[in-house]
Amino acid sequence: MSLTIIKAGILDTIQDEGRYGYQHVGINPGGAMDRFSAQLSNCLLGKAMNAPVIEMHFPAPTIKFSKSTIICITGANFSPMVNEKQIPLHQPVLVNKNAVLSFGKVNSGVRCYLSILQDLRVKKWLDSFSTNIKAAAGGYEGRSFKAGDTIEYEEIAISDEGLKNQDFHVLPWRAAPSKNTLSDTIEVIEGPEWNWLTKESQHSFSNQSYTISDKADRMGYRLSGLQLTLNEQKEMISSGVGFGTVQLLPNGQLIVLMADHQTTGGYPRIANVVSGNLPALAQMRPNDQFKCRFTEIGSAEQKLIEQHQYLRSVQFASSFNIKNIVS
Repeated sequence: MSLTIIKAGILDTIQDEGRYGYQHVGINPGGAMDRFSAQLSNCLLGKAMNAPVIEMHFPAPTIKFSKSTIICITGANFSPMVNEKQIPLHQPVLVNKNAVLSFGKVNSGVRCYLSILQDLRVKKWLDSFSTNIKAAAGGYEGRSFKAGDTIEYEEIAISDEGLKNQDFHVLPWRAAPSKNTLSDTIEVIEGPEWNWLTKESQHSFSNQSYTISDKADRMGYRLSGLQLTLNEQKEMISSGVGFGTVQLLPNGQLIVLMADHQTTGGYPRIANVVSGNLPALAQMRPNDQFKCRFTEIGSAEQKLIEQHQYLRSVQFASSFNIKNIVS
């Protein structure tokens, strides 16, 4: 059983939650940009949250499935279609053999995620399936998909009784996307060098709106706003950074490090985006604006716990529904 890339998109890669434990040797965690959506697509199929998924940007790929399977698409709304007929987001869909998945236009968001009921037959690299393009490792041959690529997946007997000679059949359970809605406010906590900023810059950071520049990708989002200044110019030893670290650049502007961030950095780390808000940030595009609002670590942890509990409840309920379809 396999899927074939009929037409490649702009950047289609296999991702999971990322690889950890190797930053000390210069290998970043990587992984899905919008981890909530990636996990949700798996949970709606009753799968492990960290199972590999396909992360897609627009223009997105055209994909053909060799045999009937169950798919789920979450995250950005790229108007997904099976054989030119619209299918929903955040809801499992049973597709027939030789069905073709395509995407029409962008309605919202930047990245969408495709999960397939059967596990993809790809090899782990350093404990993760995520694609590291710079290292040419992980995922599918360490790169984004090309037209003609064939990705094998495990064989599972699926009852196609619901198809009745149709191209697809939408299954009756779904998830509410409201748990990961976009917002014009991103919550942050103070970074190690927050107090390096002048009082005026600290006030400006908390009250101005930032615009995501066109220099925004999986490595980082450069922001445009009023210049921030330091109390004094200091030489800083390169220190550890992570997904969501907000750094002050020499020109007084900011960059938010994203999934493919470097492992260390030499710019002041004035703030960190809380993990629970990273999915919303990952779905923003150039010219989108947002404000930063400080929150407490306890509140940030509670937000992440609530997201995880929601995912677990979806996963638990979906696993029972899936058992009635597979044999």
